[in-house]
Parts: sequence; C-alpha cells; structure tokens
Amino acid sequence: MQPIRVLDLFCGGGGSSYGARSAGAQIVAGVDACTIAAETFGANFPGALAVNATLAGDRVSAEIRAVGPVDLLLASPECTNHTCARGSRPVCEESRMTAWQVLHHAREFKPRWIVVENVVQMRSWDRFRQFEAEILGLGYQIWPRVIDASDYGVPQARRRLFLICSREDKAFDIHPPEGVQKRVARDVLDPVGRWPVTLLYRPGRAQATLERAERGFEALGRLEPFLMVYYGSDATGGWQPLDRPLRTLTTLDRFALVEPSRRGPTMRMLQVPELKRAMGFGDDYKLDLGTRRERVKMLGNGVCPPVMEQIVNALTGRAQARSRTPRSLTLVSTVTASAK
Repeated sequence: MQPIRVLDLFCGGGGSSYGARSAGAQIVAGVDACTIAAETFGANFPGALAVNATLAGDRVSAEIRAVGPVDLLLASPECTNHTCARGSRPVCEESRMTAWQVLHHAREFKPRWIVVENVVQMRSWDRFRQFEAEILGLGYQIWPRVIDASDYGVPQARRRLFLICSREDKAFDIHPPEGVQKRVARDVLDPVGRWPVTLLYRPGRAQATLERAERGFEALGRLEPFLMVYYGSDATGGWQPLDRPLRTLTTLDRFALVEPSRRGPTMRMLQVPELKRAMGFGDDYKLDLGTRRERVKMLGNGVCPPVMEQIVNALTGRAQARSRTPRSLTLVSTVTASAK
C-alpha cells in the first residue's frame, strides 16, 4: 500500500507534517513565508520540497504544482489576527484571508482530505461560515473539532480548532485515545543542574515577577518548585504547579521555573529542548536554526504532532495502528457532515 502524499501549507517548522509522517504519510512539500521555518522544515523532511514563499493570489505556483498528486492537504493559516495576540494593533483582514489559499490549493490538487488547523477564535471570524461553505462547495464534508492536545499525551493544555475535511461519503468522529496517561509540566523538565539559574531575589527583578512568585509560594510553600509566567499576562495568578499540563505555549519565551536552593529561590527560563517536549516532538526533531527567539516562536506557532498523527490515522483508517506514543482515534458512523 502506497503512503499518502502530503502537502503542508503554512508549515512552520513542520509540526503537522511530523505527526502525519508518524502516521505513515509521505511528506512531499511544505510552504512557509518565514525563511527559518522553511529551512527547519527542510532539515526535518529532507526528501520533501521546502518552499520559502508567501502564498498570495489565486493561482498555485508552478514550483508547488510540480510536486504531483496530493492525497492530504494540511494547512495552518495565519492565526494572530484571530486572537488578542496582536496586542493593540488593528485587525489585519489580509492576514485572515490567508485561509483562502487552502481553497486555491484544494482546487488545484483535489486532495482526498484536507485538515485546517487554527486557534479556536477563528470561528468568530465573520467570513468563517463562508470559508466552510466554499470547502463544502468543493465536494468535501467537514467535521470541525476543538481538540486539547493534553488529551493526546502532550504535556501541554493547548486547545485548537481542526477542520477535518473528506471527499469520502463516510462519517467519523475523533475521540481521545483510551488509556493515555495525562502528562504534566514536570515531564518536560531537564534534570536539575542542566541549565544555569539566577537568584529570584536579585537587584532589578521586576516587582510584578516577584508578586507572581509569592503567589506560588503562598499556595505551595517554599520547598516546592513551580512554573511562573515571566512574560505576558495570565488571569490565573501568573504561576502553575508542575503536576498539571503546561499552559499553552505562545510565541514568547513565557515560562520560568522557580526552584528552592540553599542560597534561596532560583529561577530560569524553560529551554528550547523542554519546549520541544512540551509540544510533543521526539528527540529526532531538529530545531537548531535561528536565534532562540525564532525557535521559541516556531514552537509557539506550531501544531502538536501527536494530535495530527491521530487525525491522519483516523482519516486513513489506521486509528488502531501502533505508534511511538499512545494514541488512537475511533471511527464512528453517527456524525453528519454538518455536525458542529
């Protein structure tokens, strides 16, 4: 049986493709406007075409058309302008309209399946229903699903919208795999002493940082390590214990580990290898290019591979297939194409 051929649009560093490959797919090409992301994709999928280009207009480029038949189209269109992550900047409709590239490439390749990933807030976009209608008009059924990666063995609470589209006249649903242990923030941490630390109470430390740490100490005492939100806002006190999945990674270097020591509490930022594990990547995933900030941004923009692996397994009927981590999806016949 030939592996399904995958084209990954807005591929980033290749999280979706990494998951699809784990499900037995052949990655034939990935496209991203970010040079470092495209190069990272190429490093991880040396047999695939890595295209560093901005997708624009309504015609598919000759370079992408040349990859030949495509069975599965993956796409993670720009998401910043669907969320508050843009800060005070006005909404950019041009960014939101990158989703239409999915339609252009679907018309060109007529893949058997399409999977679109984005933030949950995409559903409130005033053109979202039109986008869905366009996909239906191309002959696909759509199963929109909000999936939390922590239900799939990923040590991170990360809820994302997946539009799962199929030309096949077969209804199915996706469930968290049975028997998967919930993984927690502690599972991603490197051993004590692996990375340099600084004293929490040192001159120049921001008062807001110390206040977040104090809330953690108040809840856990001063002998228990915990994570603190170092950059960005947090509505739940700015800290979390290690026995829960890590909160959602963003494109910022967000989390600091606070630990007790004989000198007093220390802190350090979570490091890229730890953040890779928090996204569900294996040790074989290469993330060596670019600055630390660029690598953190790629991870924060990424798709958790175990989730995509299970989606692809479900689409191809390999839901019970054995894989590197405990994941399976169950096919059922009770969902209609219009189910929301």
